[in-house]
Amino acid sequence: MDTRDEQGKIWRNGNFIEWKDATIHVMSHVVHYGTCVFEGMRCYKTAQGSSIFRLSDHIRRLFDSAKIYRIPIPYTQEEIIKACKETIKVNGYESAYVRPIVFRGYNSLGVDPTKCPVEVVIGALNWGKYLGEEGVARGVDVRVSSWSRMAPNTMPTMAKAGSNYMSSQLIKLEAMADGYTEGIGLDVYGYLSEGSGENIFIIRDGAIYTPTLDSCILPGLTRDCIKAIAKELSIPIFETKIQREMLYIADEIFFTGTAAEVTPIRSVDRITIGSGSRGPITEKIQRRYFEYVNGERQDVYGWHDIIN
Repeated sequence: MDTRDEQGKIWRNGNFIEWKDATIHVMSHVVHYGTCVFEGMRCYKTAQGSSIFRLSDHIRRLFDSAKIYRIPIPYTQEEIIKACKETIKVNGYESAYVRPIVFRGYNSLGVDPTKCPVEVVIGALNWGKYLGEEGVARGVDVRVSSWSRMAPNTMPTMAKAGSNYMSSQLIKLEAMADGYTEGIGLDVYGYLSEGSGENIFIIRDGAIYTPTLDSCILPGLTRDCIKAIAKELSIPIFETKIQREMLYIADEIFFTGTAAEVTPIRSVDRITIGSGSRGPITEKIQRRYFEYVNGERQDVYGWHDIIN
């Protein structure tokens, strides 16, 4: 955590409080059962002003996640959108990472969470490139995890819930223990799913392939951006089931996510991908994506939410 963040304020249940005061009781339901849903968004400094990229879409997904997990959010989407903007303004940020989270608080410890109050918190912090500055330019080394992603009808992978990320931690920790930057999870049927916190795209013979939603992936908003950008650039893109071995014979591979943005993969399981660095199609996609998030290209999709 950047020590500068600790001088800021956090929005909690309708009011701003000091960072150091944003605490919960250790017997809160969320601590014991992971009963929370959350979002991660980036605020970019653009020529038009600071903007939270795809703010409305992120908050819609937050409410979708809460609905799946039967967590009633005591605010409207419009109120949370406004609060996210106010959090940036109150903290004086021009760019930041924004984290709204909805969780079950302190009351009881039974599996039934309905007696526990639902709390909503929004924080903003300084957060650089998730997989490193060098990784964005040169690519990262990854491995296929021994841990599979959740099977259908076990945990809802379309929800961005804290409990789901225990699976992500297993994938990430195993990869790091073996000297890799990141891991790739397969679904329960052995098809490609996603990274610990990223969607994945494979390029072969000039076309882009990415796993389908039924491969136990989170429907990423950056993933959605890449689909639109590929069409702009007249690059064929397909959502399909992808076998593991496609990773090894790919010309290029890249991760996407709000935190990871667009990060190339240079090797998988010590097998070099393409030239072993960022490939030409990945670079085109990456360049166009950064043009959009930095406000250097006309926002034809309505992705920006400028903070006035």
